[in-house]
Amino acid sequence: MTARFPALLMARRNLSRNRLRSALAALGIVIGVLAIATLGIFGNVLQTTATSELGGIGNQVIVSPNADAGSETLSPRELREVRRVAADRGTVVPLITDGAVARGSGESTVVQLYGTDDPGALFEARDGTLPTRHRQGAIVGSAVADRLGVEVGGAVEIEGTRYRVVAVLAEGEDVTPVGPDEAVVLPEDEFAQDRYDRVVIGADSGRAAAAVAAEIRDRLNVRTERVSVFELSAVLERIGEFFALLNAFLVGLGSISLLVAGVSIFNVMLMSTAERRQEIGVLRAVGVRRADVLRTLLVEAVLLGVAGGLLGVLASVLLALGLVAYVDGIGLAALPTLANAAYLVGAFAFGVLVSLVSGAYPAWKAARERPVESLRG
Repeated sequence: MTARFPALLMARRNLSRNRLRSALAALGIVIGVLAIATLGIFGNVLQTTATSELGGIGNQVIVSPNADAGSETLSPRELREVRRVAADRGTVVPLITDGAVARGSGESTVVQLYGTDDPGALFEARDGTLPTRHRQGAIVGSAVADRLGVEVGGAVEIEGTRYRVVAVLAEGEDVTPVGPDEAVVLPEDEFAQDRYDRVVIGADSGRAAAAVAAEIRDRLNVRTERVSVFELSAVLERIGEFFALLNAFLVGLGSISLLVAGVSIFNVMLMSTAERRQEIGVLRAVGVRRADVLRTLLVEAVLLGVAGGLLGVLASVLLALGLVAYVDGIGLAALPTLANAAYLVGAFAFGVLVSLVSGAYPAWKAARERPVESLRG
């Protein structure tokens, strides 16, 4: 390959003359590329992990009565409007909520009560089976079951009434306003109130959730704010904006080190061309064109950038793998993403570009000098 590209052959030979100086210049590029790629990947992995932990809350919409308007429950008309708006775009689950003290096996704990006849729409079972129509018995959260020492077939007492435990809910892995761990789910008929005080809408997508939330506001809050609509996708948007800002800040920090490396390459190229001034003059005197001299010197700078960039990318990958292995809660699936690949490619390209720009002026200065002046030394 070098025989077909004499500029590459000469550039490699020139860099090998002072290997220590060339290695130190390339090391600056390694550190810069490593900083940009690693910090960018680190920020992206944090965002991916946080989004994964939040799970599907971006698809949820919570509708509740506006306490400031003097209402504590949703009217039948408001519930009909919510169902009409969410039709074909998600699942509507009305809830009656309350707080209580639960007792079992001699222990007691405060629990969150949910009243619904369709628990399968919101929860999953760890033990037992969730009834299609919840008519009797209690469904307890995993934390409540462990704390009270109850299991399927046992009994739990809620405010003086004993209920047979028909199922134990699976642990909640996602952040959700309807947490299953500290919950006890009872049939709606077990509550004194006959109206719902919360509606959870599980939309088909984040976009559908935003559309449903906006339409509910338009229909129910025309004159006064009768209901509060909490669109959880807005939380994810704010989190995304925060991590985008964090990533930009981290990449900016890494870019500073790469610019410092560019100054080092600029210095190396100036010193190299000054030491080889007479050699360049001889080449020019025997007929080598300015373009050939310029090309050779630029190839030297690019070689430094390519070598440093490749080593920096390799070090970034190894460091990212070590990060995943060391930090709990970050899975390997967070690494092979297009965004992380873009950080690696972008850092490498930026490293080569910085090297090329840093070597451009010394190369141009050496190529434009007259052969007679170069031979004088």
